[in-house]
Amino acid sequence: MSGQRALRPETLAVHAGRTADPSTGAVIPPIQLSTTFERSADGTYPGGYVYTRSDNPNRSALEHCLAALEGGAAAAAFASGMAAISAVFQALTPGDHVIFPSDVYFGTGRLLRELMAPWGVAYSVVDLTDLDAVQAAIQPHTRLVWVESPSNPLLKITDIAAVARLAHAAGARCAVDNTWPSPAGQQPLALGADLVMHATTKYLGGHSDLLGGALVLAQADAFFERIRLVQTIGGAVPSPFDCWLLLRSIRTLPYRMRAHTDNAEQVARFLASHPAVAAVHYPGLPSHPGHAVASQQMQLWGGMLSVQLQGGAAAALRMASRVHLFTRATSLGGVESLIEHRASVEGPQSQTPANLLRISVGLEHPDDLIADLDQALA
Repeated sequence: MSGQRALRPETLAVHAGRTADPSTGAVIPPIQLSTTFERSADGTYPGGYVYTRSDNPNRSALEHCLAALEGGAAAAAFASGMAAISAVFQALTPGDHVIFPSDVYFGTGRLLRELMAPWGVAYSVVDLTDLDAVQAAIQPHTRLVWVESPSNPLLKITDIAAVARLAHAAGARCAVDNTWPSPAGQQPLALGADLVMHATTKYLGGHSDLLGGALVLAQADAFFERIRLVQTIGGAVPSPFDCWLLLRSIRTLPYRMRAHTDNAEQVARFLASHPAVAAVHYPGLPSHPGHAVASQQMQLWGGMLSVQLQGGAAAALRMASRVHLFTRATSLGGVESLIEHRASVEGPQSQTPANLLRISVGLEHPDDLIADLDQALA
């Protein structure tokens, strides 16, 4: 991708990983549903493909595009975001130590506590916004620092460049969950991170109609080969159709993210001014404690925010029950706006405040969204 690295994100989103079909000249690449590929008489595979679990033309095109968007050397696509996260931790060795944020995505925390810890991966939970705490948590066997910025669901902002420096000084890698900002809003590899994870189900897919995950690495090194081995042997790969659908959706990603951000900024400002609201968590607000750091490392604030209501859990549940345009549903990143009482979804182990609602701001007109929230808060 050396010739394309200078291209702007909008251009990469349209062109990276896409070539006209050589057999027909079709501008849009076909979906290659075949699970197996013919060998030539000499036993080789002239097309470069053997079996679709190990590789597939649609997945190759998608991985090429994702690497270009993040400015990485290599990418691996998975059947879900959790499969991608799992591959990172499976590429570690029992006895390795991981640092992850106290405000980590609930599923990532469960994966480490319930699956990886019994397997032998040690971990420390740290407030990654406190660099002194990160430094203090580093151990001789620390091999990975996992970052979410903005975090889920409190939208805490971590200084990615600073954490990457601390990790590298200790001989560890820095991995960043970049799902919420997307490549259009934040470039962790350019900030010094070694690895980026995406739940491609969210903004990259953008239409709530596919499930997927991806990893993009700054170097196609031995650790990437280990991840590729997990991908191939573990078999948690996306279908050719999902790869095709995701590549199609990425074409509009930069423009969708601008609209999501613009709408979310307006919604966040409205909520911050409402007397029924105790707190709004959105890095685009100057009042956000991470606003200065976010201003340095984010190109777009993104479409996600969370709000805490006066009146506790009852007030939050009441508001969620009264909306009309917002859909009460899990997930995020689609064109439709979603609202969710996160603690209810996460269950008894949840650390999310009971009065918090997580909001994925979609592409409806912001005035209509604000009017809906206003009447729900009345």
